Amino acid sequence: MALFQKQVMMRRVLYALLPIYIYSFLFYGLRLIWLSIFVFSFGILAEYIFEKRKNKKVSEAVLVTCMLYTLSLPPLTPWWIAVIGIIFGVVFAKEVYGGFGRNVFNPAITGRLFVYIAFPSFMTKGWMLPKLGSLGLDAVTSATPLSLFDSGKLTNLKDLFFGFRAGSFGEGAIFLIFIGAIYLIITKTASWKIIVSTILSAAFLTFMFDLFIPSAPPTLFALLSGSLLFVSVFIATDPITAPKNSKAQYIYGIIIGVSIVLIRTFYKA
Repeated sequence: MALFQKQVMMRRVLYALLPIYIYSFLFYGLRLIWLSIFVFSFGILAEYIFEKRKNKKVSEAVLVTCMLYTLSLPPLTPWWIAVIGIIFGVVFAKEVYGGFGRNVFNPAITGRLFVYIAFPSFMTKGWMLPKLGSLGLDAVTSATPLSLFDSGKLTNLKDLFFGFRAGSFGEGAIFLIFIGAIYLIITKTASWKIIVSTILSAAFLTFMFDLFIPSAPPTLFALLSGSLLFVSVFIATDPITAPKNSKAQYIYGIIIGVSIVLIRTFYKA
């Protein structure tokens, strides 16, 4: 008997994330594998415990949750913090509402936000400079592009596009995020309206700040830095928590895009 409920849509999200995961492995190697083992083990276990009482299988959606959560973590995140976050996300953002299809919050981002708030010193200083082919063996700690900008240094756009900069595991491979977006849209797995409205609203507000606030980062640099594109493609489009109404999807995307820009422009953490 299969352990997981078969969910074709969730598998497509995993397919879109897999190239990003492999690319990240080339940068961070065993650090990524090590955290993945703990995140997937405890994430699946947490859902299994709750679903077993209802004689239901674990959803394949939890695999997406674990993948998204892992890729959103800083490379130097301690394993025990990763475990706390994924358990919190699965239990309090999903299972307490009744499980798959009934949750109102995205479990991956809920777990990520929880550990960010609960362990800020770990989650804001766990950055390392990636090096393709090193498998993370010669890790050097570094500031993120936005933090470097605050100190007067501007990261090369090519490095941002191909992920040669400090950040979370999965947020740096911009070209793979775009490819994933195309795949999800073509297969009707993700709403292009949410993706486009999130990115365009963030781009517009960033451009306005770039024009009128001297200390604001350049528009293109800001869009390629941080996790904006990763969130726009893989988090905002969660088929369970995102709205289904066409007009609501545009509004939803605008709220997310504007919120991301406002938070990272005026709240320095």
